[in-house]
Amino acid sequence: MSTLTILQKLRLKKSTTKEKIIRFYDEATEDYEFWSTDFNMHFGYYIPFKTSILKRDSILNEMNQQVFDRLQVPKQNSLVTDLGCGIGGAIQYGLRKYPLLHIIGVTLSSFQVREGNKRLQHKNGLILEENYCHTSFKTNSVDGAYAIESFCHSGHSKEALQEAYRILKPGSKLVIADAFLKKDEEQLCIGSNYCYEQLCKGWSLEGLGSIKKVEQTLRHIGFKDINIEDVSFRVAPSVLHVPFAITGFMLKKLCRKETLKPQSWKNLKGSLFALLSGLHIKSFGYYLITAEK
Repeated sequence: MSTLTILQKLRLKKSTTKEKIIRFYDEATEDYEFWSTDFNMHFGYYIPFKTSILKRDSILNEMNQQVFDRLQVPKQNSLVTDLGCGIGGAIQYGLRKYPLLHIIGVTLSSFQVREGNKRLQHKNGLILEENYCHTSFKTNSVDGAYAIESFCHSGHSKEALQEAYRILKPGSKLVIADAFLKKDEEQLCIGSNYCYEQLCKGWSLEGLGSIKKVEQTLRHIGFKDINIEDVSFRVAPSVLHVPFAITGFMLKKLCRKETLKPQSWKNLKGSLFALLSGLHIKSFGYYLITAEK
């Protein structure tokens, strides 16, 4: 069997659906609570002498800070939207730092809406059950938008980027923090493609966009002043927490004599292949993208 045939077979298996994404997040919240007591469903941003490599939430919350810094919105009465907010970890961080902001998040998971809004009571935050490709926000109504490791569930699709552009006010910014392909899927070696396949299966991802194609799409949509930062080495220390987190999570389950749910197995597998994918530095990278409408 030729290499091309093998790659094609692998790619044919890689698919996700709205239902899979909802099930993934409905069932994986306990796993993420073990990953982050602040419910940060993402990797972190390490700064020597500022964040502690031994304290995971210190690094994860710094990623939130980096995103809010790049939004550059007035910290009073501005409306910011979190496109794919999970249970609202980044929203809660933003409101702790900037209590006069208004932040509205969207997620497909009714469980996350329910549990996230419990934690946002008496704060200027709200989570809606909506698809970030088709939100209820009015055109030109939002002062800033961000997506932290969420657009990958739609393959960094043009629809998601277009919707962000639509709802932003002119002069406002979109910030994306996520992993991307450094080359087209067709150019991945067998090892990289296998890690990519397993990552997508484990985390119910449509796929990762090619960083060059995503930049082209942003420009085509109308975004300007696009700044793309490769922060892979800043993110790496938090990725290295993965094997320790997996081991700790499984030991906790064993000590409690609890069985792992099928989605937990998938999530743990996805986390492991996120670590392995990170070793393929010529194929995968983690980027912070800032684009202005």
